[in-house]
Amino acid sequence: MGSSDQAFQLPIIDISPYLSDEPRSEEREAVSKALHSACVEYGFFYLDISKYAESGEAEELTRLAREFFSLPQAKKDEISLKNQDYARGYQRLKENVTNGKADNHEGIDFYKPVADPDKSKPVWGENQWPTVDKFQEKYEKWINKMKDLGMIVMEAMAYGLGMTAEEWNELRSQVDDSFWVMRIIGYPPLPNSHDGFSCGSHKDYGCLTLLYADDTKSALQVFLRKSGHIAAAVDGLPDEHGDEEGVWINADPIPGCLVCNIGEMWEIWTNGLYKSTLHRVVHRGANYRVPFFFEPNFTANVKPLPAAMRLISEGGSAPKKVYEPVIYGDFLLKKVGNNFAVEGKGKYD
Repeated sequence: MGSSDQAFQLPIIDISPYLSDEPRSEEREAVSKALHSACVEYGFFYLDISKYAESGEAEELTRLAREFFSLPQAKKDEISLKNQDYARGYQRLKENVTNGKADNHEGIDFYKPVADPDKSKPVWGENQWPTVDKFQEKYEKWINKMKDLGMIVMEAMAYGLGMTAEEWNELRSQVDDSFWVMRIIGYPPLPNSHDGFSCGSHKDYGCLTLLYADDTKSALQVFLRKSGHIAAAVDGLPDEHGDEEGVWINADPIPGCLVCNIGEMWEIWTNGLYKSTLHRVVHRGANYRVPFFFEPNFTANVKPLPAAMRLISEGGSAPKKVYEPVIYGDFLLKKVGNNFAVEGKGKYD
């Protein structure tokens, strides 16, 4: 089979039934069932937010990103990662590393503000905002919107998993102070000579990724596990899926939709029923993407949920393994320590 088989398409799920305060309805139940199926089958889906956010809001974010990334290098370096905790701030082209290879993009990372910031501690510094006019104001508005949306999607997923109201309240208490992350990524065209990708193959390690993507097609690629399918290399680039059978498909942007995927925390919560999915970026255009990562609380104790274990048991098979609990903050710190190749970094390795 080819490396990108468009016979497989990610589902589109309209979240609007969950945007009102109406009690649970048939429409809500249909949304929750669709989310459950998408998470079991793909780990990815499109989320129709056309009734939640104006298209102009997200377009303004990319305009502001374009304005920042077009600044002189010295100006961008004024908010470099190394000024803070080697996590919050600007990364030059190829400072981000995936699978040991430099990624062909530049970006800015923001995290949830913390009490008593200390830049000598990983992820515990302060966010660094560009001085571009209206930048912080517009992006903070989007952050608040995505935090609210993340909680809405979590609730819909909870009921899709068959959780009781009490079980949802327990899960909610693990994500109600989300240690969110927002990235702004600038992609120049990927050179044919580059030894790597715009962003290499990886799984997201948190909870939910809510991606506003630019209109570049064939950039975001998702690996779907499909028995009997062999994924070929793309444009001579190395394969990154090991010996797993499946296909790479394009998750091209759809107007009015975010591209969403689940991270490793949902894999733990569902004891493997939901799988965090490999994805990568091969960006031949020059454009911008704004992923928002809705994460558990820093102190959340993430462990398999009773509702997931019930579903697995109802399926007639005992789980092959029970996932070990993790404290999200500890898990996060182990991950971010290897994300960047920045001069002077090393004390967190």
